[in-house]
Amino acid sequence: MALTLDEVRRIAALARLRLSPEEEQTFAGQLSAILDHVAQLSELDVSGVEPMTHALAEGVPLRPDEVRPGLSPEEALANAPAREETFFVVPRILE
Repeated sequence: MALTLDEVRRIAALARLRLSPEEEQTFAGQLSAILDHVAQLSELDVSGVEPMTHALAEGVPLRPDEVRPGLSPEEALANAPAREETFFVVPRILE
């Protein structure tokens, strides 16, 4: 499925991207290739494939979900380059 330049411009506008004409051409080709690949995947017969609840195969043992003690503030801040009381000190980025 070949995307038109107008479609690429609309997608770029929705993503708040400013693209040069060369980038529009590049992305038109790349996005078209992605859509072609998805179209190929949609042709597969997956009627016999059971839905999965997670990516791990069934029967894979998971560690038990149990409460464990966390780090104390001293341990958590032990390697901090700068700290104040029980907080990390980081450079200010907002005025």
